[in-house]
Amino acid sequence: MDIATLIGILVSFGLVIVSIMVGGDGSWFVNAPSLMIVCGGTMGATLLAYPLKDVLSVFNVAKNVFMHKSQVVSDLIPLISGFAKKARQEGILSFESQLADIEDPFLVQGIQMAIDGMESSSIEDVMTTEIIYLEERHRLGSEIFSTMGTFAPAVGMLGTIIGLVQMLMQMEDPSQIGAPMAVALLTTFYGTLLANLVFLPVAGKLKTRSKQEILTKQMVLEGVISIQSGDNHRVVEQKLKAFIAPKARMEAAAEMAGA
Repeated sequence: MDIATLIGILVSFGLVIVSIMVGGDGSWFVNAPSLMIVCGGTMGATLLAYPLKDVLSVFNVAKNVFMHKSQVVSDLIPLISGFAKKARQEGILSFESQLADIEDPFLVQGIQMAIDGMESSSIEDVMTTEIIYLEERHRLGSEIFSTMGTFAPAVGMLGTIIGLVQMLMQMEDPSQIGAPMAVALLTTFYGTLLANLVFLPVAGKLKTRSKQEILTKQMVLEGVISIQSGDNHRVVEQKLKAFIAPKARMEAAAEMAGA
């Protein structure tokens, strides 16, 4: 699991739970009707806004928030510049036996197209199109979670109105006011909690993951085009360094010097 996600879950939910337990009985904050209103209303509104297939697929995308292995972008520089050096010395066809050892499928795809003799413009078109649609799929996932984060507090307010109406209708019997009041307050609590500690943070993390992956693929694309064009490996190295921060450039340079 991503360490930042784990810490975020422990800190945010942990502090909320501790504050609840310190102030009284934790069971006071468990209310089935309130949960039904918030969870059911939020999911129903989301299904009205998006096709069922997209809503179901977003839960698979959400796994990237918790189980995600980030590729170190700076590690690609010595790898791709090494390929560029070999391509100039031995020819692009020398990579064919190495494709099975390359872990990045996007890089494999690009090198395979170069081996097959495709022109640089065609390779760029194919790989750019894949990047565009990958970005669109990621955008949809984060957008759905952002939408759920918008709906949840609004549905919570709707539940609050329901609880207040029920409470006001039973004002003549004070003993019956407690349950409607709990619904009124807890629906807003659940909606706010889900929006600000689940849906919106997940949407933000997915956007960050998407930007990182798109950057990596753009870097790979630049490297493949440079290799296919026969650029010197030093030139390729400098091109790829433009994609990363100065500190990461220094680390990449040290790694290449050590190699």
